[in-house]
Amino acid sequence: MMKFKVLIERDEDGWYVATVPSLPGCISQGKTEVEAKKNIKEAIKLHLSALAEEGIPIKPSKEVKETTVAVMI
Repeated sequence: MMKFKVLIERDEDGWYVATVPSLPGCISQGKTEVEAKKNIKEAIKLHLSALAEEGIPIKPSKEVKETTVAVMI
């Protein structure tokens, strides 16, 4: 089992858009957050299958550090 970090954002139309930073181009969406999570799981499976078919190795994620910054406006 592989685990992937997934980012979910709500767009201007109210849809939830899910992306996978470690798999560029792997994007899905849903009307709800739950639907977006379900859809991105399927998108990840399809993305990985396509990489495997083309013989492209799945590269492990580089070390990523998450942080926040405060900005005064």
